This record gives sequence, structure tokens and C-alpha cells, in this order.
Amino acid sequence: MSAGFVSAVYIAASILFILALGGLSNQESAKRAIWYGIAGMFLAMVATIFGPGVSNVFLILVAVAAGAVAGAVVAGRVQMTEMPQLVAALHSFVGLAAVFIGLNADVMLNTVNDLKAAGADLSALVAAKDITGFGETLWHKDATEIAILKVEVFLGIFIGAVTFTGSVVAFGKLAGKIDGKPEKLPGGHMLNAGAALLCLILGLMYWSGAGAWTMVLMAIIAGFIGWHLIMGIGGADMPVVVSMLNSYSGWAAAAIGFTLGNDLLIVTGALVGSSGAILSYIMCKAMNRHFVSVILGGFGGTSGPAQEIEGEQIAIDADGVANALNDADSVVIVPGYGMAVAQAQQSVSELTRKLRAAGKTVRFAIHPVAGRLPGHMNVLLAEAKVPYDIVLEMEEINDDFPDTDVVIVIGSNDIVNPAAQDDPNSPIAGMPVLEVWKAKQVFVSKRGQGTGYSGIENPLFFKDNTRMFYGDAKASIDSLLAKID
Repeated sequence: MSAGFVSAVYIAASILFILALGGLSNQESAKRAIWYGIAGMFLAMVATIFGPGVSNVFLILVAVAAGAVAGAVVAGRVQMTEMPQLVAALHSFVGLAAVFIGLNADVMLNTVNDLKAAGADLSALVAAKDITGFGETLWHKDATEIAILKVEVFLGIFIGAVTFTGSVVAFGKLAGKIDGKPEKLPGGHMLNAGAALLCLILGLMYWSGAGAWTMVLMAIIAGFIGWHLIMGIGGADMPVVVSMLNSYSGWAAAAIGFTLGNDLLIVTGALVGSSGAILSYIMCKAMNRHFVSVILGGFGGTSGPAQEIEGEQIAIDADGVANALNDADSVVIVPGYGMAVAQAQQSVSELTRKLRAAGKTVRFAIHPVAGRLPGHMNVLLAEAKVPYDIVLEMEEINDDFPDTDVVIVIGSNDIVNPAAQDDPNSPIAGMPVLEVWKAKQVFVSKRGQGTGYSGIENPLFFKDNTRMFYGDAKASIDSLLAKID
């Protein structure tokens, strides 16, 4: 393919990526948006592989095929409940790729400089395919362009290393392989700041010609920053962390694009980076949190002595919940990660169908940070074919709880916690929450009396109009289906 044709294909792919991002903002257009993204990536890959200056096409195609098979196998095995940790794992791959490409770019730069110093002839090297594509581009760069390239290499490796280790830790926390509680080494924020300053010093040394060892050492230190940064963030902030790492992976890709001179990679990285940053901001706003405070601290501890909770958690059986549902006119269901873990979405969908068939008004209330991934609950409900028009966001339904007969909370904690409004010392103080306690009756489907992933106690469970419906969420909902008139 000629360079002009490749540029035209890149523009088409960029448009498809933009359409994909736009379509993902709506549940009804999300499937079409995914196909836009697939088509855009296919065009981008074909144009890059068969574009000018690319050699070893066979090896590239083998690698692409291997990656495609691995991706298909992983996607086929991963449950919807495991999607957050899969996303975190994929972010780590982008970060690691940025590190490798940055280090490889430095190796190629040194090779080109050595060939120049030896008086090698560029035409002969190109004819023998000893230099192709990126290497030929490096040959023509002057001192100023080389200096800029080194800055790009530094940024790509730094962001990539932080993204890689941070994503690995996020994967571990989301998969339950690492404790979800925030943990920091002695020194905390100052340790991170000192490590970042050391990375900057190493970057300046590299820029001044100190050698590739500075970038290797910097990558190790940046990896420590990513590890320590995410280890210090608690479970309640994990949705923001995943979104933030998505943004980091985008900026890492953009840095790679500048290094390689690939316009599409720059555009795609900027799209991912900016959209991830915007989503992180939206989610922080939904949690009444400052983005910097999430990154530097996170939930999981306490801001002061928590208010003591009076009362006790009162259990109820399936018959009691079914009787209340049969008598109710309006029902709101609040799904959380517990529904995902139990894979109860199909049972919830069937319960919704039966209640609506009985003439009851049934709606779903979705908090922006429900689950462990942005839009996690929306995806599960769409998978279970729950009608889009009864799935409402927090601001659309919060004022309706006082007029609601029954609320069923399925595996949620922080997003329905009244301590956010009543306890100024709570770690979630000021966070907008679903005000379910204002409904006439609240039933909480929960495995046991524990505080859940974030480790924050919930006064809702002790309120007079709340009853605890203990047990596996799927089994609990299934037990209701036969009892609904």
C-alpha cells in the first residue's frame, strides 16, 4: 500500500473509533458501536501490516493470528462477573507494550547512530533491508528531532510501566487474589513523590546521553510507583481505578504513536486517554471525590470515629419477601456486585417479567459506580434482556423512593449507604447514594452480615423498614419466582 492510501485508511479507522465511542454512551447503540470498533481495528491492522516500510510480514501475521486465538479463548472462558479484572489485565498489556517499544526505539536509535559513525551507506542498507521503516526514519532525524524523540521514549516507558504494574495490582484486587484494603509502605505519598523525582532525574540523564541503562532503571522505579499507587487504593474506589488505568493505557499508546510516527496510534491513544479521563472525572463526581484524592488515597480507612449503629439486622425468608412483592404496586431493584458474583441477572430478569405481568411497576436503579467497572450493571441487565426503558440512572429515580412500596437491593453496599449523608466521619461522607431507605420496605439480598468488599458498615441494614434476605442472590431470587402471584 502507498503512504497516501494508508493515511486514507487511517482516517477511516479513526472515524470508526469515534463512532464506537459515541455509540457506547447508549445501551441500544452499544452493540453497533462494538462492530464499529472491530471494523476500525481491522482496517488499522491491515493498513499497518501492508503499509510501506514494513518487513517480516509473515512473522507479523503469525503473531496477529496467535493473539487473535488467545483473545478468542480468553473471551470465551471469562464470565461477565470477571470482566473488570479482564479489562485491568488488558490495560497491563498496553503498558508493557509501551515499555518494550520505548526500549526498542532506543536500541534502534543507537544502532543507526553507530552505522552513521561507521560511514555506512543508507541506500545500500535500505536495499539490503538492513534498515526499514522506523530505522530509516531515525536516520533522517536531526539533533533537535532526536532530543524530542528521547522525551517521547521517556514518557512512553514511564506511563507504560506505571500502567503495567498498576493494572496487575488492580487485576489482583478485583480477582480477590490481593486484599482489597488499601496498603502503603512507610512514607506513603512522599515515597511515591521521591520515586517520581528520581524517574525525572534519570530521564534528564538519558536525554543528556547517559545511555539506555537509565531507561531500564526508570522503568523499574516507575513500575514500583504503579504498584504502590494502586496498592494504596481501597476496594470502594476500584471502578475509578479501572477507568483511570484505561486513561493511562491510552496516553501510553499515544506516546508510542509519537515515537513511531504513527498518526493513527496517536489519535487512538488520545481518544482512549481522554475518554478514560472524562469517565474517571464523572465517576469521581458521582462519589463526591476529588480525582487526586482517589489516586493518592482511596477509600477503605476511616476519616474519624464512625457513628455507632443502633439496632440489629433482622432476617426475613422468601415467603415474607414474596408476600410484600405481591402486595406492592411499585418495585425498584438495585443491583450490585453481589448480583454479578451470583450470576443472578437471568433470575432477576424473570422476576421482573413476572412482576410486570402481574401489573406492577418495576424499575431498576443504577448508581454510576455500581459493581467494579463503569456500566457493569447495565451490561449484565442487557445480557439478561431487561428492557432498557426501565433501567434508570441515580438522578432519574432518587426522588421516587418515598413513593416506592418495595426496594430489593441485590449485593450492594456503599451505593445505598445512608452514612454518606448522616456520618461526616464516614469514608464515603458526601458521596451521592441511592436513597433506598426512604421507601416503605427494603429487602437486602446478601450472603451474610459482613461489611463487604470495601469494608464499610452500612446503617441501612439496621433500619426498621429493612429486612435482610440472606443467601446466594440467584438462589434467593429463584425461591421468589414460584411464590409470585
